[in-house]
Amino acid sequence: MEIPFTDLTHEALRGVIEEFVSREGTDYGSVDFSFEEKIEQIKGQLMTGDIKLVFDAETQSCNLVKVI
Repeated sequence: MEIPFTDLTHEALRGVIEEFVSREGTDYGSVDFSFEEKIEQIKGQLMTGDIKLVFDAETQSCNLVKVI
């Protein structure tokens, strides 16, 4: 189920984003970005609608997915 990221508190959204960018195997290409830069990139992608926040009721977990 899609969750509007604007429904989350700033702290909750940051927690979801931090968990996402800290996952092993997340590919940012050949350029190294700082943790804060990665967080800002994800926020920007949420704002532009390139990615969305989804909640899986079965696993009780959130994820950020690319909008196709």
